Amino acid sequence: MSDACKECIKGIYINREYSWLQFNKRVLDQAMDLTNPLLERCKFLSIFTSNLDEFIQVRLGSLSNEAKDAPHEVDNKTQLTAKEQIAAINEILPALYKASSETFHFLRNELYSKGLNLIKPSELNEKQRANAEEIFLSSIIPRVSPVVLDAKHPMFKLENLKTYLIVRLERKGRSMFAIAKLHALTPRLFKLAGGKKVHLITSEELLSLFADKVFPGFTIKQKALVRITRNADFDAFSKDADDEFDYDFSRLIQTKVEGRTRGDIIRLETNSELPSELLTFLKQHLETKKCSVYVVPDHFDYKFMFSLADYFTYENITDLRFNAHRPVFPQILSKSTDLISEVKRRDIFVAYPYQSMDVLIKLLNQAADDDRVSSIKITIYRLAHNSKIISALLRARENGKEVVAVMELCARFDEENNLDNAELLQEAGCTVFYGVEDLKVHSKIISITLDEGDKVSYITHIGTGNYNEGTAKQYTDLNIITANDEIGADGAAFFRSIAVLDINHEYSRLLVAPHSLKRGLLAEMDKEIAKGSEGVIRAKINSLTDLESIEKLVEASKAGVKVSLVVRGICCLLPGVENESENISIISIVGRFLEHSRIYSFGKEGEERVYIASADLMTRNLEKRIEIATPVLDSSVKKRILSLLALIESDNVKARRLTSSGRYEKIRALSKMINSQEECIKMANSL
Repeated sequence: MSDACKECIKGIYINREYSWLQFNKRVLDQAMDLTNPLLERCKFLSIFTSNLDEFIQVRLGSLSNEAKDAPHEVDNKTQLTAKEQIAAINEILPALYKASSETFHFLRNELYSKGLNLIKPSELNEKQRANAEEIFLSSIIPRVSPVVLDAKHPMFKLENLKTYLIVRLERKGRSMFAIAKLHALTPRLFKLAGGKKVHLITSEELLSLFADKVFPGFTIKQKALVRITRNADFDAFSKDADDEFDYDFSRLIQTKVEGRTRGDIIRLETNSELPSELLTFLKQHLETKKCSVYVVPDHFDYKFMFSLADYFTYENITDLRFNAHRPVFPQILSKSTDLISEVKRRDIFVAYPYQSMDVLIKLLNQAADDDRVSSIKITIYRLAHNSKIISALLRARENGKEVVAVMELCARFDEENNLDNAELLQEAGCTVFYGVEDLKVHSKIISITLDEGDKVSYITHIGTGNYNEGTAKQYTDLNIITANDEIGADGAAFFRSIAVLDINHEYSRLLVAPHSLKRGLLAEMDKEIAKGSEGVIRAKINSLTDLESIEKLVEASKAGVKVSLVVRGICCLLPGVENESENISIISIVGRFLEHSRIYSFGKEGEERVYIASADLMTRNLEKRIEIATPVLDSSVKKRILSLLALIESDNVKARRLTSSGRYEKIRALSKMINSQEECIKMANSL
């Protein structure tokens, strides 16, 4: 373990940034896991680099801001300042870059054996080079924007996460610098002619190879491909909108999003060691004096590896991808034309991506047309483009229903999509709120009001994931649709509370952050602590960072409570430490689908009190957001959720166990190999 890693583990605590980097390494490990088909492993490499890009923009960006604004503040678990955390990240990242390069070459060799050659410029033979030059002159140079820099051609601002060619030129004894970029619509891959294999080369490699064609009349002395990453972290406070934008929060967010293009450069990547002249030039002219520089010898990102299937024949691709999975519409509901009446008879449970989001869309469309329905109210965090959810809401409004949408405009990197959808809803006459004060609305709830004469009743949906048809096919999430009166009344009260800025409302059944969710979960833990060795706490979450929650889990461990946690990503608690966390076990699952559901269970078998929630055990979820957890009241649904949780806990293929050393290790399979996600696919109809 490196010195940086040792600094990131203090006692029973793990630094959150270090833990996230460990998580992303587990994603990269899936690219080398031979239980995954080849083309799926290629996608995991791409996901790894995309994850890392977001981490640099947001987390490293946030730490950079903190290092400037609050240099003496420390992480409340490992007591590291922002500057110390940045130093640790910069020490750890080279090993991750090295691992990703090794992974790429491993995949590249395997792709070659299957007939696809991701060829490097240095490997081109004479005939291939001539073909590459033809392609460059016909298809790439028309899309190149070059600038030789001088007094009349000043340096322009580099775009975030775009690749550029930087060159040092010479002509008539004069040394100059130049820069060139490719148009955004330039294809990433080009196919070279000849041979039995498919030979592919990237557009940026062709740009570098034929740089002399871009700058005729010059001698190229030095060149490098570079990519910069800008700080994309920002805070948005409602008071700023009040003061500067006449109480219009959407205008504030629009300016913040536009400001991302001007964020400080915090990372510079190059495809080779930069000669001193080029490095000096970049630091002087690109505001990169304080940023970290990383050499990435292969590719800055691997998005092109998602499209490699296009270069295989159908016959050759069967074993290279996962077997197709189409989310099923539960058989028990498939013959029902009246989902509202179905929900009134019993709670409906749907598990994505094994079962289809079409259940919810069908319910919304029915509600849009049903004369009994007077209103539909929904919280929105992330939506698919051309969202069917939005279409159903617009249809409801056209039919005279009241439609209220609480639209979160600070859903990072989805702000513009949410702004567009908010405008669509407003133009149709829907009521749109942007949340409460400076709290993000991350809850997933729909409240449908039925007005049947003298009686008002509710259909309520509460889930763990976004109302996004795209991610519903890729993320594991749980959904409960219920006609329970208490849940329904709480759901209606929730939307009223948002409208009147009441975040301290006392709910009958729902736990709602920031007022009651954390308090409620800690109270449930206390009940188990009181039972001592008879106590049981189980949870499946994405992240565990909240200090108070960690301390309560440790207290439970010391009392003899058996604590079983499934934590996909960041985990700031070190399990198995004698006399501290020795009764806590933690596993992480990274597999075909992104584990995203949150389950909290308290009590031994047969006595469990179960919740599903939109929130993880993170301080930002519990104290700085509007989140919802619902108790699972239907005994049949509870049984299904507990069976699913038990299956996930038994995974010994994709699961990795966090040890007391801070490392994640494979779980030895003593009998049957269990891949929980593959088992769920098989059981999709009965989940």
